[in-house]
Amino acid sequence: MLQLFCPHSNELRSEEEFHVKGEAHLPRPLDPDACTDEEWGEYLFFRKNPRGLHHELWVHSAGSRKYFNATRDTVTYQIHETYKIGEQPKALAEGEGA
Repeated sequence: MLQLFCPHSNELRSEEEFHVKGEAHLPRPLDPDACTDEEWGEYLFFRKNPRGLHHELWVHSAGSRKYFNATRDTVTYQIHETYKIGEQPKALAEGEGA
């Protein structure tokens, strides 16, 4: 069973207490009213689906009820790190600077 560390409650807990909410670090358009339908559709529906390291948004739904980010390997399912929203990941996904 997968274990995740919640950076808010500082506890290692069972995956059953968490829910993944999708790709992390997605900037919301500054002026949604100025977006074209194509730009808004890109923001809402299109996500990366990489093989390897990927940053994801998770929520500790049965614990702190707070959102945080995790870096997970999509091949092995291994969680490399968890970190609070607003913090930068230590593990970089493919294509992210060095």
